[in-house]
Amino acid sequence: MKFFSTGSSRALVDLRTAVLTGMPRDGGLYLPVEIPRLPATWIEERKADTLLEVSRRVAELFFRDDLPPARIADLVGDAINFPAPLVELAPGIRVLELFHGPTLAFKDFGARFMARLMAHLVKDDSRKLNVLVATSGDTGGAVANGFFGVEGINVLVLYPAGKVSKIQEKQIATPGGNITPIRVKGTFDDCQRLVKRALSDPVLAGSVRMTSANSINISRLIPQIFYYVWIFFQLPRRREIKIAVSVPSGNLGNLTAGLMAQKMGLPVIRWMAATNINDSLVRYLNSGRYQPRPSVPTISNAMDVGDPSNFQRILELYGHRHRGIIRDIQGRAYTDGETRQALGELYRSYRYIGDPHGAVAYQGLRDLMNGDPRIEEGIFLETAHPAKFPETVEQVIPERVSLPSRLNRIMNQPIRSVNLSCRFTDFRDLLTSSSLYR
Repeated sequence: MKFFSTGSSRALVDLRTAVLTGMPRDGGLYLPVEIPRLPATWIEERKADTLLEVSRRVAELFFRDDLPPARIADLVGDAINFPAPLVELAPGIRVLELFHGPTLAFKDFGARFMARLMAHLVKDDSRKLNVLVATSGDTGGAVANGFFGVEGINVLVLYPAGKVSKIQEKQIATPGGNITPIRVKGTFDDCQRLVKRALSDPVLAGSVRMTSANSINISRLIPQIFYYVWIFFQLPRRREIKIAVSVPSGNLGNLTAGLMAQKMGLPVIRWMAATNINDSLVRYLNSGRYQPRPSVPTISNAMDVGDPSNFQRILELYGHRHRGIIRDIQGRAYTDGETRQALGELYRSYRYIGDPHGAVAYQGLRDLMNGDPRIEEGIFLETAHPAKFPETVEQVIPERVSLPSRLNRIMNQPIRSVNLSCRFTDFRDLLTSSSLYR
């Protein structure tokens, strides 16, 4: 499969180049030249019994020209070894739980698959590959876990100082080994800017072999399609069911993967891009003008993104037509107070303990369904385990959130972070001065 840049060059590259460079030099992002369609018979008959089977078959549609079927099966089987249940809260309202992976966040889907695909692609190379990732919370932990101990790959995780939860920082900054955590004095947008600038910097290109593990890398985005298709196989088996999905939206990788699934043939009639007060996409949907702003901290910190990277992919999927985008996508922004109210409502109405990001998505789904009587099945995504945000959740519900054993084990581990300013020259000096990254 070939991939093209959304930037000015429209350059075409193969899978290896798209994955191992992360993003084009023209500042765009890679997308498949052609998004494959789900076979009509597969959709009609729904012949798949497990998430693993669905994931393998979707992966084959994207990677069969580049990897043999047995290798695809191995990559998927090793990466997607945890469930993603669709839980019914009430008739017509369901939650897709994406926090059952090793770091208790939906980022495990993309990070684990990407790590294994990159390891396959560099297995015969002598130079180390340096994976750069900016995180507002969960991405960093998932990438650190997914790449830990992978031969031939170093990982640098940039995260904003004081703007991730204690548990998230422990997941990012305690593994050691080939994982270098970098605590940046700034915001997530600063971290993302440093990564994107490094990847396009001609000086670094000549001395440091780099790619990205953010959702700017297409190999992290495609595995997120797996669970959207899996939704369809868990729903009641009725023909032409009218589905709406509410996605907690920050850097927009999760929403973009859903839109790609829709273009493959998934029968979703409406999307809700639910976010916190970092509402660049919502304001674009309402006005047709994209005006990013500096991000501000909220209790749903993984969505604290002022200039989401994947916005340009969404534009490309719709031919830069605002009318087409708003036909499929509605957006709403919610305050921290409204997020807490949604957490309380989930508990009181359904005895369901959500996390702040899932609560935002739930409120978005409720508002979407109230305004569209066509919707028969409404689904919102729960993207992180509530135990990652105990202070916020326990302020709202009359229950303590138990910490899973896999998180307990890291809480007493030392933080190994390197401190860094948000100046690009300092980051470039770090990359070029250390033999670790050569």
